[in-house]
Amino acid sequence: MEQMFIYLVPVLGIVGLIIMAIKSAWVTKQDAGDATMQELAGHIARGAMAFLRAEWKVLFYFVVIAGIVLGWSGTLVENSSWIIAVSFVIGAVLSAFAGYLGMNIATKANVRTTEAARTSLAKALKVSFTGGSVMGIGVAGLAVLGMGSLFILFYNMFVVSTGGDVNGDAMATALEVLAGFSLGAESIALFARVGGGIYTKAADVGADLVGKVEAGIPEDDVRNPATIADNVGDNVGDVAGMGADLFGSYVATILASMVLGREIVSVDNFGGIAPVLLPLVIAGLGLMFSIIGTLFVKISSENASVQSALNKGNWISIILTVAASYFVIMYMLPEGDLMLSRGGSIAFTKMGVFGAVVIGLIVGALMSIITEYYTAMGKRPVNSIIKQSSTGHATNIIGGLSVGMESTVLPILVLAGGIYGSFLAAGLYGVAIAAAGMMATTAMQLAIDAFGPIADNAGGIAEMSGLPKEVRERTDILDAVGNTTAAAGKGFAIASAALTALALFAAYVGLAGINSIDIYKADVLSGLFVGAMIPFIFSSLAIAAVGRAAMDMVNEVRRQFREIPGIMEYKAKPEYEKCVEISTQASIREMVAPGAIALLSPIIVGFAFGPEVLGGLLAGITVSGVLMGIFQNNAGGAWDNAKKSFEKGVEIDGKMEFKGSEAHKASVTGDTVGDPFKDTSGPSMNILIKLTSIVALIIAPHISEVPHGTVSDSGFVEDSKEITLIEENSEAKLETIERLKIQ
Repeated sequence: MEQMFIYLVPVLGIVGLIIMAIKSAWVTKQDAGDATMQELAGHIARGAMAFLRAEWKVLFYFVVIAGIVLGWSGTLVENSSWIIAVSFVIGAVLSAFAGYLGMNIATKANVRTTEAARTSLAKALKVSFTGGSVMGIGVAGLAVLGMGSLFILFYNMFVVSTGGDVNGDAMATALEVLAGFSLGAESIALFARVGGGIYTKAADVGADLVGKVEAGIPEDDVRNPATIADNVGDNVGDVAGMGADLFGSYVATILASMVLGREIVSVDNFGGIAPVLLPLVIAGLGLMFSIIGTLFVKISSENASVQSALNKGNWISIILTVAASYFVIMYMLPEGDLMLSRGGSIAFTKMGVFGAVVIGLIVGALMSIITEYYTAMGKRPVNSIIKQSSTGHATNIIGGLSVGMESTVLPILVLAGGIYGSFLAAGLYGVAIAAAGMMATTAMQLAIDAFGPIADNAGGIAEMSGLPKEVRERTDILDAVGNTTAAAGKGFAIASAALTALALFAAYVGLAGINSIDIYKADVLSGLFVGAMIPFIFSSLAIAAVGRAAMDMVNEVRRQFREIPGIMEYKAKPEYEKCVEISTQASIREMVAPGAIALLSPIIVGFAFGPEVLGGLLAGITVSGVLMGIFQNNAGGAWDNAKKSFEKGVEIDGKMEFKGSEAHKASVTGDTVGDPFKDTSGPSMNILIKLTSIVALIIAPHISEVPHGTVSDSGFVEDSKEITLIEENSEAKLETIERLKIQ
């Protein structure tokens, strides 16, 4: 049975990639429009590839150096260092490739969506969403195939060759090597997300401030020198960066569940490989049901709700995944009560594990619903910002900050309830498997997320090509929904990051040989405070980088308006490539410092102060990072849709306000503040949280307080022969453990 499921996982990944290729071919075959449209799309595609080449050049050196360091360092089992280094490189390459897949299809789908919008909203949705689904299915397919294949390799290399002891050192080493894969994926994701975010927002802010506010020309006007860089930014930040981000998140979530699955024992046997393999199987099935869900995303008329169509596909994929998870859990896991062998003796059953999966999916859905409420047009939060725009720029900023701060309340309560509920259902394994359940439909979530930037690009091409008004109106409908789904996707990602970080934290505690994080200790409390500070300095560096790059962009756009005669009369073409070059150079230069903080802070603290202080650091980063991520994502999304509301016309105190009014200009200012919030620092928080936890997991054996094979102070003593629980006043649990002894 176990062998069948082991080999099923990579097969599902391959099936997903085949379907991705079919969908990609369909998008490519669609009409790309007239020569002007194709010329503009070509500028965007070349600019996006120029950025990726520049970014990959820098990341190549990082991957080589980091791989050498990993290969040199010692690990749990002798001679496995080089394997971790290889796994790290594979994870980094696949993460970068995941970003490329998304960007490649997005730069093809954008102009084809524009052409489709000439016909109908339904056709435009089909092209843009199919482009998004190529990215979603491709990212999830690569993750399932990569993790599944490497697990087969390492399982046979370490576990089978040493007699099949899945709870011994061999399986620990196999999972440690997979942690190297996750580290590579998350490292690239961080640089891709931060670098891409700096690129896109520098161009966007520069284009808005000079083009809209100063020159009074429409967004994406062909006369604006920064408009091509702005559209390139949608691809490198919101598509390529997001693809690498979700790939890393997907892999980290699966890894955390697998690591804790190794700790499970059962009444009938020692748990076997099933608890380790279960997260991979759920991920593979989620991929298949996400593909099915994409088939239901369609509308039949111009007045149909695009958001409802997306929700329908999403809920179908979730419901099918829940149903399939029940049967898989009942079939795979052993009979009888299950129990964690480390970190506590919470007894749970197979139904508890299924309950945790359901809780994870419910938390993900609620996070998306709450985020949609705080960022969607027509809802109270966005309307409050619109109203405050009527009294100026300052009150708009105040309103947006207030909405962002308020928006942290419900998500945190939902997240806290989800953590506690999944723990009661199945202990720390339940928390991890809840995150795995939440991320199971990543392919669908990412498809919904990725179609927005494609629609945004399509609108830009329509504007620059001078197409009829109804074309831009159709792409704007898709773009407005895309803003909301993008914000919801970021809320979903930060929730999964919190659950995954807790699971990784539990795995770290076991490997580091500590029992608890005692904040009564001065050094641990200090670590907690330092950890809480890191998301703030990380955000500061990212936002300041956008500000500096935007200043360069503003000056360049002003120079071109001033020095190139005939731009405003359409008699001369702007120098688009100058603005593309500014964004590219700034993003590559500025992404290094935030990335270094994420990678080096756990290493420095861990080796300088020990595992317990590092635990305090991780706790501070997680709590502060989750709050910062929710606040920034929602504030930015609300500001953006408040601005877009003026473009359709809104009523404020009985008076209609439209694009070009003073209230609209105030909303543009708010949007420029919110842009780096929602597209640079905000979405990077979930990567920061997971990346620091993975780095801690990798170095845990090197800073462990006890020799491998024992966990002192926690009440457990483990070797390959026996597990004994030493716990006061717990005779019933002692009797249970007596039955779990391996003879």
